[in-house]
Amino acid sequence: MRKILNKKFFNRSTVVVAKDLLGKFLVRNIGDKEIAEMIIETEAYDGYKDEASHASKGRTKRTEVMFGDPGNFYIYLCYGMYWMLNIVTREHGYPAAVLIRGIHGANGPGKLTKFLNINNKLNNKHAIKRNGLWFEDRGIKIPDRNIKKTPRIGVVYAGPIWSAKKWRFIINQ
Repeated sequence: MRKILNKKFFNRSTVVVAKDLLGKFLVRNIGDKEIAEMIIETEAYDGYKDEASHASKGRTKRTEVMFGDPGNFYIYLCYGMYWMLNIVTREHGYPAAVLIRGIHGANGPGKLTKFLNINNKLNNKHAIKRNGLWFEDRGIKIPDRNIKKTPRIGVVYAGPIWSAKKWRFIINQ
C-alpha cells in the first residue's frame, strides 16, 4: 500500500504529526529516478510561544511559509551550508512545522537534504508528486515502545522550558 500523505494529515497537532511521520517514507524524484527512504527522526516546532521556533520572533520573509498551508515545505539554510527540510503543520495562519532530521539513507538534516538534492527551490511548495518531493504511508506502524522522545537538538538558546521539551522523536534501532 502506497498512500501519499495529504494536507489533512499535516493539519493536526505538530507534536502528533512529528511522531506520526516516523515510519512514513520521504520520496524524491530526481530525473527518472525515485528514491524512497523511511523517516527515522523528527522534531516539532509549534507556534509563537515556542522559543525554539523561528516563528517566536514574529512573521518575517523567512518564516512566512510557516504561516501558510499545512503540507507545504519550509526549507531554510543553516550555518550558511546546510538546507533544513521542514513540513508545515496545523491550520493556515498558525506558524508550526516539523523538521525532518533523519531518514534511513542519511542520518542528520543536512546529510538528508544533500542526499536527496533538496534546496530552497522547493520552499513553500506542496508536498506532492508533481513537485518531486512528497511523503508516503506504506503501512508501517511504529509502536510507541520503539519511539524514543528527547529534547530537541541545538536549542539551548530557547531557555530551560522550551529547550527541555521532548519534541524530538527517533525510532529506536
